[in-house]
Amino acid sequence: MPTITAKDVKVPADVLPEARDIYIENYLKATRNTGRLMLYACDQKVEHLNGDFFGEGIAAEDNDPEHLFRIGAQGVVGVLAGQRGLIARYAPDYPDINYLVKMNSKTNLVKTSQDDPYSPMLYSLDSVLVLREAGVNVVGLGYTIYLGSEYESTMLAEAGELIAEAHANGLVVVLWIYPRGKAVADEKDADLIAGAAGVALCLGADFVKVNPPKTSEAASSATLLARASQAAGRTGLVCAGGSTVDAEKFLSSLYDQIHTGGASGNATGRNIHQRPLDEAVRLTKAISAITLADFEVAAALDVFNGKSDFNV
Repeated sequence: MPTITAKDVKVPADVLPEARDIYIENYLKATRNTGRLMLYACDQKVEHLNGDFFGEGIAAEDNDPEHLFRIGAQGVVGVLAGQRGLIARYAPDYPDINYLVKMNSKTNLVKTSQDDPYSPMLYSLDSVLVLREAGVNVVGLGYTIYLGSEYESTMLAEAGELIAEAHANGLVVVLWIYPRGKAVADEKDADLIAGAAGVALCLGADFVKVNPPKTSEAASSATLLARASQAAGRTGLVCAGGSTVDAEKFLSSLYDQIHTGGASGNATGRNIHQRPLDEAVRLTKAISAITLADFEVAAALDVFNGKSDFNV
């Protein structure tokens, strides 16, 4: 398994000297000492309301929010990302999970045709630091920006200030950046996604979550993703997992994103939590086997199918 140590972590200059060791510790926790991020996304209860948790093809147990935490505790993830209140309610029973607090969220009720998207900050950094002081294993923060929205400037300013304050307190930051709004003709255009990756770098994010670019006649999605990975520079790039698909298809795409597209991990939600607990746990391990340990797809499938195991 590829590993890094404290001396390999490139600490941003905005991390205060007294927070440097905390930042390094949080970065190593989040990446499981690999420099790659396995982000288990559990923020959809606001983003998609209950549509992602109940219905045809979704395991019945997914309607219970604790399902998210059972998976995080029994599986292999880098961070569990969710809103502050969700984490505050369940973290006392799941203290060993690494948590990333999603600082802004919006529902999907107001469509882009009605109004350009804006995801407001839900709480202050101080309220998150209170969680950390209370013993919750908070290692980082997350924030969503919709590039191209008429509210883009507000989100950029909020994110920039948040990253500076988070780093000063030793926390890592993941930006979700999605081009979206009336000014955006194609949300999955490869050049636009590369541009989003560059914005994340300029804001100082440690990682950026983007949608994989759409395949063109000349190149695959993973090949086009390499442009965004390079544009991100020292900000690690990870791709959104999207809706639930066949495990082999998902793992193959992930492998290509990392080894062809230069991604620094993954950000997966529905593909994990919409499954029954045992299956979801096995999928986290298969995803992490590829993300953290460079398993080939066939070997990761053996993990998913219970023929072998993976732990870190």
